Amino acid sequence: MTRSEFDDIRAHIAAEEGDSDDLLQIARSLLDDLEQARLREATLRAQYLGLLTAGRATVASDAVGDPDPLTFLRHELDKRGQLPAGDEEVVRILADAHMAEELLAHLEEAPPSRLRRSGRMRRCAGVARRLPH
Repeated sequence: MTRSEFDDIRAHIAAEEGDSDDLLQIARSLLDDLEQARLREATLRAQYLGLLTAGRATVASDAVGDPDPLTFLRHELDKRGQLPAGDEEVVRILADAHMAEELLAHLEEAPPSRLRRSGRMRRCAGVARRLPH
């Protein structure tokens, strides 16, 4: 959704105030949550693009024989405060990377889970929720 669509929905909600104030308050809250999630996603996409670009530039620099091909990647990691600080952190990061590789390999090997198909709908069991009064 675009910023103007969020603004249009907010204006519509504001025009509807009256008998159903509780539902309108919930709608406002959900709209705020949705907008925050959209902003977080945009931020993460931008950070991912920066990291991907730095990774590609690092590999390209190495391919042409640059004396310090890690410059791009170091710069991007430093901007995010993610450069390893000491030997212990380096060891931990490498251990985490190896574990992540093993977990990903295991996920790729696991057969897809089968969904149970039945003629009846399953009933959701959980905590009951009430609207504020």
